[in-house]
Amino acid sequence: MVQINKVYTRGGDKGQTSLAGGGRIAKNHPRVEAYGTVDELNSVIGLCRSHNLLKRESKERDQLEKILQGIQQKLFDLGSELATSPDKENKKGPSITEKNVQWLEEVMDVLNADLPALKSFVLPGGGQVTAFLHQARTVCRRAERRTLDLREQESVGEWDVPYLNRLSDCLFVLARWSSKNLNETEFMWAPGKEDDTSWKAD
Repeated sequence: MVQINKVYTRGGDKGQTSLAGGGRIAKNHPRVEAYGTVDELNSVIGLCRSHNLLKRESKERDQLEKILQGIQQKLFDLGSELATSPDKENKKGPSITEKNVQWLEEVMDVLNADLPALKSFVLPGGGQVTAFLHQARTVCRRAERRTLDLREQESVGEWDVPYLNRLSDCLFVLARWSSKNLNETEFMWAPGKEDDTSWKAD
């Protein structure tokens, strides 16, 4: 059980932070970059959930809420795993497993079956939920890159990178699914489209 009694400690005033399991490292260390970006991703998922819950009550809204809530919980597990000192075995702490990756694949398989085939690339945007899901997708790709940077120097969990890789794909599917099922717009790329001049005032 986690218990936090005090928010500030002044321990990081000189540019270092503590890892779970002991040890201190610089706040711009690749490990902090990795779990910090996962935290950023989790915050964007929180925005997705908040805007989704503003929608009119429906089966689809509640379905998306359950999926996003599950993703947020796993991202906290992942952040905890990445924030653990690499020379400490995280046997008691949560970790990402193959089962978690398979769960994302199942979500994609079920929801993607409900979507029309793509004939072009999707532009980020649309409605509020869709737009934030696209933002989450791009932050997820950055979290994946930061975790790969860390993996080149220190050990990370076996399924950490596959989870982030699969999650970015899942967020893309969720954005498309939300556009269709929550009555939001889907912007499509028109390659080589001429610059629009109709914006000019008459």
